[in-house]
Amino acid sequence: MPTGANKKKKYTYVWVSAIILIFGSFAVHEITKRIKGGTIVENDRMSVGMQHRPLAFIVNEGKRRKVPEFSFLDQDSVMITNKDYLGKVYVVEFFFTTCPTICPIMTKNLVEVEKTFKDHDDFGVASFTINPRYDTPSVLKKYMRKYGITDKDWHLMTGDQEAIYNLAQEGFYIFASENGDAPGGFEHSGMFALVDKNGYIRSREDEFGNPLIYYRGTITEKQGVNDEGETQQITILKEDIKKLLAE
Repeated sequence: MPTGANKKKKYTYVWVSAIILIFGSFAVHEITKRIKGGTIVENDRMSVGMQHRPLAFIVNEGKRRKVPEFSFLDQDSVMITNKDYLGKVYVVEFFFTTCPTICPIMTKNLVEVEKTFKDHDDFGVASFTINPRYDTPSVLKKYMRKYGITDKDWHLMTGDQEAIYNLAQEGFYIFASENGDAPGGFEHSGMFALVDKNGYIRSREDEFGNPLIYYRGTITEKQGVNDEGETQQITILKEDIKKLLAE
């Protein structure tokens, strides 16, 4: 017959086993949810082990790629140049206000990023329209109000179309094109670029040590994964902005 001490040990083992079972089941449930959402496939792999690693510089022909000089009017008809962003970490995008497909998602994602860093005077966003003939400063101002953009360092810019396209394709290597067959008459990649306080284009590296270069702007954190199996990268964009702000 078991003694009182043995009974106590037995009950202790039972309770420990029960606790392990409960928390183990919870962990499995959470992992299953994340697998179904697609986030554990890529986002976890991109984050684990990279939290404290410095972001890579994008190198072209042996030189670190820097944002080229630019000068455009913003939504307030103020001339904004690349020098206005020196000392700030900022996200770059190319969009147009009448875009019926990916631009609204991109803008909403950037608004979420803006909210995350609303207390940082050294954070900003640079949005360049690829339809400057229609997107005048007043149109950009209305677009800004529509999406609740409030950051004083978020400039929506317009100007010479050729200069904007050169900035996109030669400055950032981000695809942008006027195409009458595309929805809205224009097409672009929907990617974000990240720039540090000194004007250098930066990104984290993938598991093979190659720079990610760009961040997907067309999938929300809530959505997690799109129909093509691509995962959202807004979470890692936020993480990387924090890193650059701390440099």
